[in-house]
Amino acid sequence: METLEISKYVLAGMLIIAGILHFLKPKFYLKIMPDYLPAPLLLVILSGIAEIICGLLLVFPNTQTIGAYLTIALFVAVFPANIEMSRKYYLRRKKGFWLTILRLPLQLALIWWAYQFIR
Repeated sequence: METLEISKYVLAGMLIIAGILHFLKPKFYLKIMPDYLPAPLLLVILSGIAEIICGLLLVFPNTQTIGAYLTIALFVAVFPANIEMSRKYYLRRKKGFWLTILRLPLQLALIWWAYQFIR
């Protein structure tokens, strides 16, 4: 198995696990949901479903490309939540603020990673 294929399974697994965590630990995701968005619990559930679907679509060769495009769209869509988490950490002077700042450019790396699976 080549490195890119292994990488695809790692990304898919991360997405599926993250999606499942939306159901197991919704309070964590609710805390970082931007206040201006309506129905935060519904959005947490829907984003969890979206992550699971993206991960599953990446796994299969016939759906890999659409999975990659949807994964990129998902990473762009959740970016405001990452900004909100940084903002809230800063305002509350919570430990780990700098980790939330470092996470922001990580989104670009994740987008690039997903882009590798577009055929």
